[in-house]
Amino acid sequence: MKRVHVYILASRKNGVLYVGVTSDLARRLEQHRAPSPTAFTARYNVHQLVHVETYDDAETAIRREKRLKAWPRAWKIALFEGGNPEWADRADEMLRQVARDAPVKPGHDGQGGRRGMPRSSRGMT
Repeated sequence: MKRVHVYILASRKNGVLYVGVTSDLARRLEQHRAPSPTAFTARYNVHQLVHVETYDDAETAIRREKRLKAWPRAWKIALFEGGNPEWADRADEMLRQVARDAPVKPGHDGQGGRRGMPRSSRGMT
């Protein structure tokens, strides 16, 4: 079974965020990092992989991506900042984990809920 990844890229700490979904994380990161004057990630220098969630099916991953895109910025930041407070590029670490096919546990209930979100982030708009 092919795993599907929902990921968040950042330009720098407190910089621009990008949420995406892919079944090939390594290839997709290469595409994001390749120079392309029309691409959002190239235009805003959004290349640091700060968060990844892995799913067993594309439908669930796509639903999660859409939910994350609709979240307020503060919720997205709270989602990954607990484990990555410096917004470090975790591409190498996460690609090794993906290669081992180890699931990355998301901090949500799988139905788009906010379980696992810090209390300070709940209900923020």
